[in-house]
Amino acid sequence: MDAVDATVEKLRAQCLSRGALGIQGLARFFRRLDRDRSRSLDARELQGGLAELGLALDMAEAEGVCKRWDRDGSGTLDLEEFLRALRPPMSQAREAVIAAAFAKLDRSGDGVVTVEDLQGVYSGRAHPKVRSGQWTEEEVLRRFLDNFDSSEKDGQVTLAEFQDYYSGVSASVDTDEEFVAMMTSAWRL
Repeated sequence: MDAVDATVEKLRAQCLSRGALGIQGLARFFRRLDRDRSRSLDARELQGGLAELGLALDMAEAEGVCKRWDRDGSGTLDLEEFLRALRPPMSQAREAVIAAAFAKLDRSGDGVVTVEDLQGVYSGRAHPKVRSGQWTEEEVLRRFLDNFDSSEKDGQVTLAEFQDYYSGVSASVDTDEEFVAMMTSAWRL
């Protein structure tokens, strides 16, 4: 475990000990750290917030943490990047049910879910915008797929993107049993 991973674990433990449970609690914590109300954290804000929690980092370490967590290359952390970094790892049971749902969608078996894969599993004909003529069935399926796609909507969802999406959902579900039941029901596994 490197220094950044150790910092994440300490921060996660501190958040939990202070009652920052779930996404809403972590979002409140993020807003507290966002001193300039820019809706993002720079290294200085992160350093100050961690110091309040007793996690002293020098500026180079804080910049290293920001760089590791900054997925969009902006140089700062937005709420989504912050939450992603602090999500606890998922259990094997959760990862397995996510993989099963992905496999159901990936009809071609190539490791990527596309609109073509969805057409074999789901129909968008009953969607109100298809019925009214505003959208095609393909547009409905593409918008559905976009929910799981990364910030770069390319019409292809990988297992990693699908897992990332469900990692956020997982953080709000207390037990493995509840999460597995939800996934099994939602995806008719």
